[in-house]
Amino acid sequence: MGEPATLGCRVCCKSSWNQLQDLCRLAKLSCPALGVSKKNLYDFEVEYLCDYKKIREQEYYLVKWRGYPDSENTWEPRQNLKCVRVLKQFHKDLERELVRRHRRSKRPRHLDPNLANYLVQKAKQRRALQRWEQELNAKRSHLGRITVENEVDLDGPPRSFVYINEYRVGEGITLNQVAVGCECQDCLLSPTGGCCPGASLHKFAYNDQGQVRLKAGQPIYECNSRCCCGYDCPNRVVQKGIRYDLCIFRTDDGRGWGVRTLEKIRKNSFVMEYVGEIITSEEAERRGQIYDRQGATYLFDLDYVEDVYTVDAAFYGNISHFVNHSCDPNLQVYNVFIDNLDERLPRIAFFATRTIWAGEELTFDYNMQGGGVDPVDMESTRMDSNFGLAGLPGSPKKRVRIECKCGTTACRKYLF
Repeated sequence: MGEPATLGCRVCCKSSWNQLQDLCRLAKLSCPALGVSKKNLYDFEVEYLCDYKKIREQEYYLVKWRGYPDSENTWEPRQNLKCVRVLKQFHKDLERELVRRHRRSKRPRHLDPNLANYLVQKAKQRRALQRWEQELNAKRSHLGRITVENEVDLDGPPRSFVYINEYRVGEGITLNQVAVGCECQDCLLSPTGGCCPGASLHKFAYNDQGQVRLKAGQPIYECNSRCCCGYDCPNRVVQKGIRYDLCIFRTDDGRGWGVRTLEKIRKNSFVMEYVGEIITSEEAERRGQIYDRQGATYLFDLDYVEDVYTVDAAFYGNISHFVNHSCDPNLQVYNVFIDNLDERLPRIAFFATRTIWAGEELTFDYNMQGGGVDPVDMESTRMDSNFGLAGLPGSPKKRVRIECKCGTTACRKYLF
């Protein structure tokens, strides 16, 4: 960070506070602004542990010091290390890997080079995932926090993925803002003209607890930015964003990343939106052929009234990017309209189909058709909704068959 006296301006520094402190210590320079003084100039912080050995009942660890190259790693006796959390994680990783390799879980007196290298890679991966977790939480605009966990393999953060909180509009597509809003004093108890849902000839979607009470397949019309009601209006649910703490975790059955809830979610509660880049169906066809070769599935047709637009969450998306498929899901899809009433461009919201307990994985059916709608009870919806990821039967975007790995008793064996 520089401050030229002649111009009186500041130049943003891309280095973190910790990195700048490390540079001072490497150069043996005190810097009061960074909290580096002669007293703590030679303080060292353990970045991670690289190796272990035991000599005459004395334990030693090879230490990677934060801010210093690998050539400066040193063997340190256990009593010199005050990093309790780092030590616990090192032995947790060691014991888990010994079990995976079908070796005795008793702590060895020394580690073979292959095992030590694995533990270094695991430590580096964990730091990368911690940085990614911080980045995700810095970008989220919703209340619910995001944690990241991988205790399965050495895969790190996905490449070329940008976290966004709302639709990213593709080239040539316009989202028209709503022109009018409701004038209700109480949108739930005394709606004027049926509130926003009534204006579109639909039913009020929520009860006083914010739980959806419409059948799957019926659209949700929430109050918008033009309405007289405030933030606490019971008809503002999806727009408030994710309210539960969620964890992106690595599955142990070959399904890649998944999402689990860290809190209990009540039945019919809003969980998250499916967010990504809005593109035309023609562009989706082109991208779909590329994704097919990669074995990826991130295209979601917005075909509430006609198949014109698609949401692509491959590179731009929120936590829904990591939600896996299940033939017996605990999430249901609803079309939602708030500030944009173009029926070709609904927002896609996931609601809990049942009580979901803390620690459970969140899933939805990639091959949802008709949203589970009872065709006899359709008085409040204009036409059948046809939710689904691009490539479903009946869609012009034909896709290769993808094997299902959900493992439920209701498994259909193939996604599509």
